[in-house]
Amino acid sequence: MRARAPFFWLTVSSAAVVMAFILLPLIQLMTAPSAQMLKQTVLDRDVLRSIWLSVYTAGSAALICFLFGTPLAYLLARTRFPGKRVVESVIDLPIVIPHPAVGIAILGVAGKAHPIGQLLHALGIRLMGTVGGIITVLVFVGLPFFVNSAKEGFEKVPPRLERVSRSLGASMGATFFKVTFPLAWRSILVGFVMACARAISEFGAVVIVAYHPMIAPVMIYERFEAFGLKYSQPVAFWLVFCCLVLFVTVRTLSIKEKETE
Repeated sequence: MRARAPFFWLTVSSAAVVMAFILLPLIQLMTAPSAQMLKQTVLDRDVLRSIWLSVYTAGSAALICFLFGTPLAYLLARTRFPGKRVVESVIDLPIVIPHPAVGIAILGVAGKAHPIGQLLHALGIRLMGTVGGIITVLVFVGLPFFVNSAKEGFEKVPPRLERVSRSLGASMGATFFKVTFPLAWRSILVGFVMACARAISEFGAVVIVAYHPMIAPVMIYERFEAFGLKYSQPVAFWLVFCCLVLFVTVRTLSIKEKETE
């Protein structure tokens, strides 16, 4: 048997280190709380409310990213125009901006000193300390993940298929919904899940805009600050559990969809 090259063992060792680095803290998190503590935590109405609010706001933010990000992703995938690189760079900005700065920036626009903030106040819309404020923040941080994934999916669809559809008399909209979207749906679904995952994990920007109502990451932080690691772990356990259920459900649906194709 041919001996493995040293570089092969270097790659295996690196993979083992990376896997251990990711899995060990998560395994500790999921096994540290006792069954009694987990039961008490899941029966706590405040915990259930915070986890539901996290899932609801993250899902709402991902849906908004889908509605507004899909046309933008298609435009970027199919059109060349001056300043396109600038637009793509602006879309990626939320990835690199420090999270508390995101919250401060959004409050600056929504404040009474800004024309948009004045308009919002005139309409009775408040972002500070509201569910709408949380969703606004989560849309801001989740958009790059959705747009980039959807754009990649649209780029994989051959433009030739769209031209054939248009030559047969289909409108641009009909071509998009009957040809392009069905072929790119998997990347769009991945983008939706990524946006939702990014949103459900957000803390720094949310705590600036809306400490209350309290989403699960904020509650985890509050319990850690007030009671320590022991009392924050069960809340973190149930949040991670809900995320796993969400992603397994989405993965199952995508597999069933693939089997029916």
